[in-house]
Parts: sequence; structure tokens; C-alpha cells
Amino acid sequence: MNNPNELTVQVGSLERHLPIVRTGNLGRVPLVEFMGDSAFTNAAAQEMLALIPPQTQVLLTVVTNALPLTHELSDRSGIPYVCVRKKRRTYMHDPLIQEVPSMSLGVTETLWLDGPHAARLKGQQVTIVQDVIASGGTAQALARLVERSGGTVTAYIAAFRRGTPPMAVTALQDLPTLPG
Repeated sequence: MNNPNELTVQVGSLERHLPIVRTGNLGRVPLVEFMGDSAFTNAAAQEMLALIPPQTQVLLTVVTNALPLTHELSDRSGIPYVCVRKKRRTYMHDPLIQEVPSMSLGVTETLWLDGPHAARLKGQQVTIVQDVIASGGTAQALARLVERSGGTVTAYIAAFRRGTPPMAVTALQDLPTLPG
């Protein structure tokens, strides 16, 4: 029996029932949570290995639900990763700052890339990793940080894509757009 309050997804041999929640300007969306779900994270990371372009030298993500996923991708692929934060930390040295409108929260957020981490992107081919890419706002902000650091964006990859982002995104699955 289909439950209208959840969406069932299959990643590899693992099945998950994602609750449907209301969020910001996006309305009703399936809630993808990798944090606290090692089996789901590991299954997605294993399947996403094939999405990483061979020329990738660094993976880039933001401290959110995509962090455990990116860590597992790095561990499996041997490609190092850099993480952008959503809050300034006192230890940051010459951080790069990038504003991003958040469709999921309905407010503008600020991304912070610590100076030494930005230096790790210089001259590198960078693949941006996210859990879900919908409007592409965060992905575009991450791309601006890569460019400002002197790196080149190689690809955008995600476990899930929702709608039609403004950039080419390679994802394991598309999530449906749900009515009101």
C-alpha cells in the first residue's frame, strides 16, 4: 500500500522510505537524510563512485547532510575533499565568503571557506558533491568559491536531483516534484 506521506527509493540493494516534509519555498519534498544513517550513506557513496569524473583531483561539499556522503566518497576513491562551512569559525584565516539564497530555508545563507582550504583548490579539478541538488543555488555558490580559489569545476554530482537545476548535474536518481 502506498503511503502518501513518504517516498520509497532504492540505492543499490538498499531501500529507504523518505518522509515527505514541507520546507521553505520548496513546498512538499522527500527528506533525504544521510547523517545518522550509515547504511544509506555507504550505499549512496558506493553507487556514486561511478559518477566522479576521472580528472577529479578534489571533492568539494558544504557542512550539511552531504558531508558524510562526501567523506565516504573520498575514502572509497582516494580523492581528498574540502568542506565549506555555513558559519564562521574563530580559527579561520582569511576565509572566502559567499552568499547563497537557500530555496529550502527561504533565506540567504553565508558560506565560509577557510583560507588554507581554499589554497587546496588552487589549480585543481574540483567535483562538487551534494546530497540533493534542486534549485542549484548552493552548487553555484560552491562553484564561485572554487573559481575564486583558482580551481576549476569539473562536475556537479548528487545522490538525488529534484527538478531542473541550471547546471548539468549527474545524479543517481531524480526525486519527483510533489503537489502542494
